[in-house]
Amino acid sequence: MPLSERQLAAFADKHAGRIPFDTSPSHLAGPGDARHVTHGLAAAGWSPVSDPLSAEIVLCSPDLRHRLQFDPQSTTSAWWRLRAEPTDTEPGWYAEFGELVPAEVLAAFADALIVPPPRQPDPWRPVTSAGWHHDSDGTARSPDSMCHIELRPLSEFHDRPSWHIETREPGHGEFPGPRIWHAYLDEHTPTHLVSAFLTALADRSPLQRGMYDRTGHCSAVQEPSPLRPQQVVDAHATRLKSLRAQARSARRRQTKTATPPAHASTALLAARR
Repeated sequence: MPLSERQLAAFADKHAGRIPFDTSPSHLAGPGDARHVTHGLAAAGWSPVSDPLSAEIVLCSPDLRHRLQFDPQSTTSAWWRLRAEPTDTEPGWYAEFGELVPAEVLAAFADALIVPPPRQPDPWRPVTSAGWHHDSDGTARSPDSMCHIELRPLSEFHDRPSWHIETREPGHGEFPGPRIWHAYLDEHTPTHLVSAFLTALADRSPLQRGMYDRTGHCSAVQEPSPLRPQQVVDAHATRLKSLRAQARSARRRQTKTATPPAHASTALLAARR
């Protein structure tokens, strides 16, 4: 089910009537608009399978392998869950994200499902390039020390390391403060998805928030944005158009790959005779 004009108009109405504020750092910018995630997947052909009258949203990929669940009434700290079923050649995997994970950061993760990057970058590179402190023990922390990334090592229960990201309020001495949000990417989450999430998380570019939008913490810095409200709406529409085109192109490539050449089909028929 493609995005309707009514859904796009509702997004435009909300953002066109607000004055955008540059908000940084990303890990403290607050949740933003969940439609950055859901609209992107819908534009790429994902379909809703949840009750339309429920607060919960569940989207499935065209091949039915991937499933996104957004549950703002969740009794746990995970509002977002993304699962991939195993295939004959690839393992299944699971990732979850807390309420205050910025939608734009999560959208980068989801977009990489649709359009994988051309290579498998080192997930730590964008973090260190942004000035985060990277320790040799597989951890990193943001310049304000409020966001922590940990690549937990192998254990008797897991054959590969898993990623744990937390943003916390400042603590006292060695004791961390209360958790603001978390993200967990299990040991089988593809590297290019991890890299996409960490790249967006460490990006120094401010995120756009309205004057009264909820942020992750009072120390988030907000300044009037040079962008006009309509520019925020136009950027969203441009991104959706790009995702839609790239998803169609990827499906055409898969179809061509799955269709055997004509000479191969002829040979197969001859063999059967």
